[in-house]
Amino acid sequence: MPAKVFSAALVGLDSQPIEVEVDLTPGLHCFSIVGLPDAAVNEAKERVSSAIKNSGGSPPHHTNRRVIVNLAPADLKKEGSLYDLPIAVGYLLASNQLRLKNINLDKTIFVGELSLEGNVRQINGALPIALMAKKSGFKTVFLPRQNAAEAALIEDVKIIPTNSLEALIKHLEGEEVIFPQPLTDIQDFSDHFDHPFDMAYIQGQEHAKRALEIAAAGGHNILFSGPPGSGKTLLARALPSILPPMTFDESLEVTKIFSIGGYLPKDKPLIIHRPFRNPHHTASSASLVGGGTNPRPGEITLAHRGVLFLDEFPEFGRQVLEALRQPLEDGVISVTRVAKTLIFPARFMLVAAMNPCPCGKLTDPDRECQCSPSQVQKYKRRISGPLLDRIDLHIEVPPVKYDKLSSEKVAEESASVRERVKTARDNQLQRFSDLPIKTNSEMGTKEIKKFCQVDEQTKELLRNAAQQLHLSARSFYRILKLARTIADLASDEAIKTQHVAEALQYRPKEDF
Repeated sequence: MPAKVFSAALVGLDSQPIEVEVDLTPGLHCFSIVGLPDAAVNEAKERVSSAIKNSGGSPPHHTNRRVIVNLAPADLKKEGSLYDLPIAVGYLLASNQLRLKNINLDKTIFVGELSLEGNVRQINGALPIALMAKKSGFKTVFLPRQNAAEAALIEDVKIIPTNSLEALIKHLEGEEVIFPQPLTDIQDFSDHFDHPFDMAYIQGQEHAKRALEIAAAGGHNILFSGPPGSGKTLLARALPSILPPMTFDESLEVTKIFSIGGYLPKDKPLIIHRPFRNPHHTASSASLVGGGTNPRPGEITLAHRGVLFLDEFPEFGRQVLEALRQPLEDGVISVTRVAKTLIFPARFMLVAAMNPCPCGKLTDPDRECQCSPSQVQKYKRRISGPLLDRIDLHIEVPPVKYDKLSSEKVAEESASVRERVKTARDNQLQRFSDLPIKTNSEMGTKEIKKFCQVDEQTKELLRNAAQQLHLSARSFYRILKLARTIADLASDEAIKTQHVAEALQYRPKEDF
């Protein structure tokens, strides 16, 4: 009679149950794993055999029987080393070396990689596995001790941390009990964080800092353009210091993404600070949007609920930049491969920085630009119009004069700016409490018509602006969303003419 235990497979950012069946039959010895295993799963044969031997058991290689391991469903590709532990448990059950005591295998999941000594090693994706276990009705999850605090974020699932196969065997047989991991208390993770870049460090650039505050308050995209050394990168790096803390649900979303990708810090089972991703301009399209045979999240998904900073914006490949269109519009990215199509979340703030021309001196009043008009146009046209249309705030960042750099006056600190941003975001959360959106930037046409009403005087201003600036429908609606955020920062219920007038100032001043 085959032994059966349950494990889990990672599919995109989610998990699904896997049945691990182990059957022993008389015959010439062989050890086979079927069910579309990858190389790492096939290599489990050697790890499992050595781990069982070094844990005091009789391994598969010491028997004259055929050992068949089936991972079902058979049409789903299995990847990674997390099947070592369930295969070992299944073999010990099938060979009558393990006698369970008060364990319901139908409600239990085993995941973990085994060392040759029999120790259980850390895996990726513990949080989505725990979420799946709760959703699918499983009561207990055995996994590596290093992953226990992460999985214990989920209530109503008993998380049993496992150090070694030997300790697990003794627990299953009732000899030495392994106590469940206590529910992880999110209060243990302080919200305090000393940001290395504070708004107080930025001298001058009040116009750019105001735009940064608006972008943070509404989750809007922003593009900084200016000569080298004007502070574009510093402004972008200071943005996380004024963003409000994530809610618990947002933290779970981000933690799940980092867990799947293997980026979760060992000492931090929960991500509480908004991500800030800064890929180099040589990054490929796949590294940005995600990919692989079994697609994994890319930089735009790792920036979910946080910031994606693209420095030297025009230097990114055209294909890479055009891949940003869908996530900037929809907040998700669809990754399609031959075997499957996966939808990854990508609700991030895009912060881009660029020089005004190849030499960078075009807008510098004190230095002469060496670029020809055709070179300038060619440089700017590396960024397509449809992509620029998806950016809400276009900011010219001038060089900072010596008087401001040497000034003793201390600029406003990030903490006070963050309070205003948090107040504006709280207003939005209340406004959208019955909707699946959190910020003004996420509003669709229906929400804009409901929450962005303006009076006749403001309508006239918008009408003239639409004619003179040749606004597209997308630009028109983005101006209204931006004006809604400016009104929220001013604690105004209604959008006023001055709010729309300020929003119009952030449109591009020239034709790209």
